[in-house]
Amino acid sequence: MSENNQLRDVFDAIADPTRRRLIRLLAEAEEIPLHELTAQFPMGRTAVSKHLTILKEAGLVLDRKVGRETRFRLNAAPLREIQDWVAFYSNFWRTNMLRLNQLLEEEEE
Repeated sequence: MSENNQLRDVFDAIADPTRRRLIRLLAEAEEIPLHELTAQFPMGRTAVSKHLTILKEAGLVLDRKVGRETRFRLNAAPLREIQDWVAFYSNFWRTNMLRLNQLLEEEEE
């Protein structure tokens, strides 16, 4: 768990394609009401709300009430953990490919 006091692992939260799509939609807008998000999916409001709850538990989504409407926005900071993880393995593969390339060049000589 990070300093956000997350209840759910960020990797777990983004494992589902629906939640990844929700993140994308939220990233493209400043704030989106629940009914607009629901309109983007072939599922009901309750199902979309459950996905948003999982994203909130991971610290990826913030919400606020405006009258009777709930609006959601992205909090991208927890995605840094995923970026760091991917960057590590990106570097790992780049280094290993360079080594392989060097070995192949040495064999050709």
